[in-house]
Amino acid sequence: MQWTSYRVVSGFLFLASVIGMAFALYLEHVQGLEPCPLCVFQRLGLIGLGLISLIALLHNPKSNGMKRGYAFLSLAAISWSAGVAARHVWLQNLPKDQVPSCGPGLDYWVETLPLKSVFEQVLKGSGECALVDWSFLGQSLPVWSLAFFSVLALVCLWQLLRKYA
Repeated sequence: MQWTSYRVVSGFLFLASVIGMAFALYLEHVQGLEPCPLCVFQRLGLIGLGLISLIALLHNPKSNGMKRGYAFLSLAAISWSAGVAARHVWLQNLPKDQVPSCGPGLDYWVETLPLKSVFEQVLKGSGECALVDWSFLGQSLPVWSLAFFSVLALVCLWQLLRKYA
């Protein structure tokens, strides 16, 4: 078995997604870190990558078109997470006087607003998203998330553009 085979890389992406979600759930349920709306949206892309990678792993398509289709969908899903994480990092680095005020929680928005408005409100960010409540080696969780998602996006891009035998 070749380490760069389509199936092995799909398995790696699935495993990375599971590990990323397991870490997020560990921080939430064991460490007591309540995810802000942007964190929740980052998880959606990671879950999407995991599901698409699992399907690609199980399907193991023979045609290059299908392989590239799965790779494109995987790249789109994890790019969503990377983009939201980048927005989160930006919010955390705003001067205090420019941080948006805290608004109602995500649960309230989902119950009272149309879906499009929920996305708009979450992506604007709020004061709670600008708080740094966890760091490692001097970097906040959104910075580490952005790095993790970026590496996964590069793997997906490579999977999309590489030459298949």
